[in-house]
This record gives sequence, structure tokens and C-alpha cells, in this order.
Amino acid sequence: MSAILLTAPAVEPVSLGEAKAFLRVEHSDDDDVIAALVSASRIHVETQTRRALVTQHWRLSLDAWPEDGRVPVVPGPLQELNAARVFDVNGAAHTVDVQNFVPDVSASVLAFAPWAMPMPGRLAAGIELDVAVGYGDAAADVPEPLRQAVRLLTAHWYENRGLAALGTVTVLPTTVAALIAPYRMLSL
Repeated sequence: MSAILLTAPAVEPVSLGEAKAFLRVEHSDDDDVIAALVSASRIHVETQTRRALVTQHWRLSLDAWPEDGRVPVVPGPLQELNAARVFDVNGAAHTVDVQNFVPDVSASVLAFAPWAMPMPGRLAAGIELDVAVGYGDAAADVPEPLRQAVRLLTAHWYENRGLAALGTVTVLPTTVAALIAPYRMLSL
């Protein structure tokens, strides 16, 4: 299964003003740098946890329906299924009624009856599921430990803007790793 970002979040989990206050920066000379670091920090936290912090829209592509009738939605947490399509052998898309799916929001899984689904005609990426994921539309919807991880990582990168020396290993700051550890979605 592959996932493609369709719509990025409308806001960051930490605003520019919050980041500047956390960094104790009172001038506006570095606003663009700080905004970029906040965005990069969010993306890094999302990658490490396999979760979308603020509402985003993603397209999941599958080759076939899972036999157990459960599609794990990554990144999570799942909000809703917006659209489902199956492609025939000629590459034409056919809409599948989203009412055929039961979104298990707590487990970030789409459940369905596999015998009731149309089979894709394409061998690869014959199924597309468009989902909304994230904790909510506002920064306040994001769990505070994840927001703090974004702040700390932004501060770390702001203070350490140089390139890493060849042969050195850069490690996630332990405070950031500890904050995001309970939110990691592990793969089996």
C-alpha cells in the first residue's frame, strides 16, 4: 500500500508566534526560517509517529482488497473516508460507495466485507481510497506532547543550523524522542 498526500494541513501545530516566543526571538528577521523549521519539525514528528498532526487528505493505493476486510490507514489517526474507487482492466475508475466501509477511528482502520467489493482489473494500484486524517483542524486539537516535540525540535534545529560533519550520526534529541514515543504507530 502506498500513500500520497493530496492536501497539506491548513495550519501548523505551532504558530510562528508560539515558536518565536518559545525561542525567545523578538525580531522578525528569521520569521521565514522559523516558519520553515516549524513545518519541517511537524513533518519529522509525523514521519516518526506515522500520524498526521493537523487534518490532511491522503490517497491510499492498494493492489487488492485485504482478505481480512481491514485496511490500516497510515498515516493516522483516521477521521473519515471521503472516496473509494476501483479501476477496471482498461484503467477506468468506478466509484465504490463509502457506506460499504465501517471506519474504526480508534484503531485507524477501514473495515469492509471483502466478498462484497468489486475486484480491481489493474494489477497494481487498482484500488484508491481517499481519507481525511489527523487530530483536527486546529493546532489546539493536537495532543500537547506532540506540539511540545515540534517546539523542541524547532528550537534544536534553530540553534544547530550547521551541516553535520561527514561520518557523524545525527540523533533525534532525547526529549523529542521521549515525547513522541507513546504516539508511534508500529508496523509489524
